[in-house]
Amino acid sequence: MNTTQPSFALSELPVPLVFATHRVIRDCNEEFASLFGYERAAIINKSFARLYPAIDDFVRTGEMWRDNLPGGAVYYDERIMAGTDGRRFWCRVRGRSHNTDDPFAAAVYCFEPITRPVSTANTVLTGRQRQILTLVAQGKTNAAIAVELGLSRRTIEMHRLRMTRALGLRNSAELLAWFLNSAESGQGRTCSAGQAHFLKCSVIAE
Repeated sequence: MNTTQPSFALSELPVPLVFATHRVIRDCNEEFASLFGYERAAIINKSFARLYPAIDDFVRTGEMWRDNLPGGAVYYDERIMAGTDGRRFWCRVRGRSHNTDDPFAAAVYCFEPITRPVSTANTVLTGRQRQILTLVAQGKTNAAIAVELGLSRRTIEMHRLRMTRALGLRNSAELLAWFLNSAESGQGRTCSAGQAHFLKCSVIAE
């Protein structure tokens, strides 16, 4: 029996994968390139910055990953990306760094598109606000979000309070329900019993 461990090139794997050094794409497969509407050759040795809706999103995501992607470990987030035609879409991004001292020195990332339409309601939020609400939707507390983003817990609380007031909502549960439901329909609607239980638990956990 052959016990040799198999090794694969990115091109042989059927999910969108990319290898990058210091956030510059050095290799990727066709699945990754086509996800963004590019030919593979067009994005090799190009910065990830061109795949974000705005440069601020690129910078903000980099700051979060630099603090949370230790060598050898896997980290993930959910974010809005941009295709070559201006199309915006949600992605769940997982990454693993091969350098314990510098997480961006050499890392592999998998991009998984999420069935979560980018609605007008989402775009009224700032990049930081979307980032915070996305982490809240993953069930993370204010304290955990503060650590991930390198901010104080009080700052996270103030962001959530401002969003709640600006949208005319009453509390954090309604804010999270608005965020989740707007992604599906572009407008608020009543959440399900299961969502209501989750939201209640999330607020209590704060």
